[in-house]
Amino acid sequence: MKERENKKDIFKSSFAKSGFTFIAAIILMAALRNPYYVGILIFLGINIIITIGLSLLMGYAGQISLGQAAFFGIGAYTSGVLTVKLGMPLFVSFPLSLLMTVAIAFLVGLPTLRLKGHYLAMATLGLGEIVFIVFNELLSLTGGPSGFGNIPLIRFFGFELDNDYKYFVFVWAIVALILYFSLNLVNSRVGRALKAIHKAEKESATMGINTSRLKLYIFALSAGFASIAGFLYAHYVTFLSPGTFSLGFSIILVTMVAVGGMENIWGAIIGTTVLTVLPEYLRFFKDYDILIYGVMLMTIMLLRPEGLYGIKIPVKKLIRARN
Repeated sequence: MKERENKKDIFKSSFAKSGFTFIAAIILMAALRNPYYVGILIFLGINIIITIGLSLLMGYAGQISLGQAAFFGIGAYTSGVLTVKLGMPLFVSFPLSLLMTVAIAFLVGLPTLRLKGHYLAMATLGLGEIVFIVFNELLSLTGGPSGFGNIPLIRFFGFELDNDYKYFVFVWAIVALILYFSLNLVNSRVGRALKAIHKAEKESATMGINTSRLKLYIFALSAGFASIAGFLYAHYVTFLSPGTFSLGFSIILVTMVAVGGMENIWGAIIGTTVLTVLPEYLRFFKDYDILIYGVMLMTIMLLRPEGLYGIKIPVKKLIRARN
């Protein structure tokens, strides 16, 4: 009985948090009513989908991956090629792109997840470089360095997402669903097993946890999230080129999770928000934007190495001081 009650509490809590996130995003969009800022929030939602998966992999399972940009690209390019080159409808291209990405993740994960620490990071880095080279060299399908366009907009039941406001609602609804699923996952037996693997993998294996299988599943799940983000990205910008899916973007994704806090999904969301929105405001500083961005990152990592999540802001004191 107690276990059932706990599950209900977790359900309500996760549902409330993901629902609140979606509603807050809608209110923010309504407050802005500026296509430029709404576009930034769309890219933020896409990035959050990737970093939630990366948070599960790094923060909970303790596995370092520098290949998320590759999975992001596989999802984007597979759907783009299927719709543009082969004329397939979206309801076919989406599941096929997701299946392709997850299948590759399983094939790559089987040998690489036996590695640990820096060796695993180097293996996933190699994956990212291989995928990047394929995107550049497979001219007949990907268009090579020049890329290809005319990727169709998302349409379902006769309803087309033909402006940023519609696409914003669609993207953030998916963010809320993925957040809800992930919060329930980390509060389940699987989540507790992942935390145990992170803290003491050998001891977890002796307790009966199939560590290899669980790590492989989480690796594939994080790749699946990246694939969904890639699909959303491809059918929003309607143009793809390899430069978007380089090693540099994988490093940025890892940095987002680290800055926010790796041991909590909300930390990944905070870090992603900061590092997605901040560069847009730093553009006003023109030649000094990269310098300021770097200094701010260094300051955060030096003063708050565990991440921004969990910082207590003295709201009452700030209000009193202002008064």
